[in-house]
Amino acid sequence: MPATVATLSALVVALAGGVLTTTGPWYRALRNPAWKPPDWAFGPVWATIFTLCVVSAVIAWNEADEPQRVALLAAYAVNSVLNIAWSALFFRAERPDWAFFELVLLWLSVVALIAVTLPVSGLAALLLAPYLAWVAVAGVLNRAIVRLNGPFGAA
Repeated sequence: MPATVATLSALVVALAGGVLTTTGPWYRALRNPAWKPPDWAFGPVWATIFTLCVVSAVIAWNEADEPQRVALLAAYAVNSVLNIAWSALFFRAERPDWAFFELVLLWLSVVALIAVTLPVSGLAALLLAPYLAWVAVAGVLNRAIVRLNGPFGAA
């Protein structure tokens, strides 16, 4: 049961983020740093991260007591909302500047997720490290896009 719930939850977050991600003319017109990964790389990276999150969540859930489970659920819920919100701000609102500040909160939510997971399972916490690293890279990329293209929202 925990594996099914974790997998379905990850799929909902991934699908919501995917639906909100539009790479139309506005996105294609953005100037990007030379080191930006190719667009095709984001799907496999996120698939790997979501898979690691599911495995981490299942391990942690199976080893946690009731109060730890409540903390895990809360941390994953906050992280999921922030994960989806970034795509909404960056792609749908076309506000990389707002998305950058939201991404700082997303990164902090991954830190919190690791902090809540670590006392339960070191392995489960370690499985979240690539997520933290990827969000950090995304933050640097997001900031570079803001610098190369801002200001935003000026009509």
